[in-house]
Order: sequence, then C-alpha cells, then structure tokens
Amino acid sequence: MHPDCLIDTNVLLYAALHAESDPEKWTQARKIVADENYSTSGQVLAEFYTNATNAKKFKRPLTPQEAATWVSVLSAKPCADVDSAVVMRGIELSMRYVTSYWDGAILAATEAIGAPVLYSEYLNHGQYYGSVRVINPFKPHPDYN
Repeated sequence: MHPDCLIDTNVLLYAALHAESDPEKWTQARKIVADENYSTSGQVLAEFYTNATNAKKFKRPLTPQEAATWVSVLSAKPCADVDSAVVMRGIELSMRYVTSYWDGAILAATEAIGAPVLYSEYLNHGQYYGSVRVINPFKPHPDYN
C-alpha cells in the first residue's frame, strides 16, 4: 500500500523546532506527523538533520542526538531512495516547472514512492506537478480546518 503523502523537510522542521516561535505551524505539523500515512525520502532526512542542528539557522537547534532520534523515528515510515532515476526525474521536473533541482528531486521522490500528495510550503499550493499535488498544510484547506 502506498503512503498518502510525502512530507517535505520544512514541515518536519516545524514539528521539531517551532513550538515557541510559531505555535500554529508547530501544532499543524505535529498533527500531520501523528495522523497521516506519510513517507519521507533520503533527501528529506538528510536535509532535516543538517538544518535541525544548525545553530546559525535556529536560536535553539536540536542537539545531534535529538536530531538523530527524530531521523530514526521518521525512518520507520516508507522512505524514497534517491537513486539515479530519482535524480534524473528531479532534473526533468525542475526544468519543466522551473523550480530548483531540490524541489524537482522531492517531487520525483514523491512520485517514486507512489504518494499523490507532497506537503510543502515552498511550492505552489494546490498545483499538480505531474501526478503529485502540492498542499501547503499551513494554508486554509478543507481537510485541515
């Protein structure tokens, strides 16, 4: 059975780090992590660890051990491999939709794992990118209010 969605790094960072700085997004991100049949990708897990432990990015980053624990928990869900096919598809999607390679790669990983939805706040809310629909979980949406 395929996951219902893939969760982009930024949503996971809200779940882990923003209880004080943005409690609404923190609550929504935590709800998604707790309730959804979600997946991640190798790219997402690597970006999460790198960003969550970055003291230049966050006033109170996670310790390496805390971030590793998050990655371990997230790894229990289906995880799309970043293989050469995903890289090539990411390049195709980034050129087709004029996005960064990294956005194309996360779209390609979402396709590869068979999820119809990507939760992200960086791509166009509601837009289909090939077979993947992007939902910004922090915007008003009938399924999340």
